[in-house]
Amino acid sequence: MDKETLVKNLNTDLAGELGAIIQYLTYAAKATGPYRPQLAQFFLQEIADEQRHAQFLANKIVALGGDPTTQPRPVPDASSNREMLEAVLAAERQATKDYTERSRQAEEFGDKGLAVQLDDMVKDESNHSEESERILKDWPL
Repeated sequence: MDKETLVKNLNTDLAGELGAIIQYLTYAAKATGPYRPQLAQFFLQEIADEQRHAQFLANKIVALGGDPTTQPRPVPDASSNREMLEAVLAAERQATKDYTERSRQAEEFGDKGLAVQLDDMVKDESNHSEESERILKDWPL
């Protein structure tokens, strides 16, 4: 794993985190129905973790000599609470997969600190996935 490829991949991850911030913010505003207050709160409380991840990634990209992206990953359109929750679950699962791979790449590159931080981010994203799954479990179709 060379530094240029690692920086490129970290920028892809940063775009995902920036997109997640926008996704959660937008979905909190769009939530409707009798569970709107709880669902909006769920979406809003996730933003802090995604923001921390984005800041870490941006700092690491700069430390590696790169330039952090300012372009977020596109946010999936969702018109119902269920569609929003499903989109969030898909994004969190993708982030878990991406950070697992990135941790492996960081190890290969020889940056143990980065690998450990990415493993912590895997834990965060896995927790977000589990919470989304639990909310969706008995959600009406």
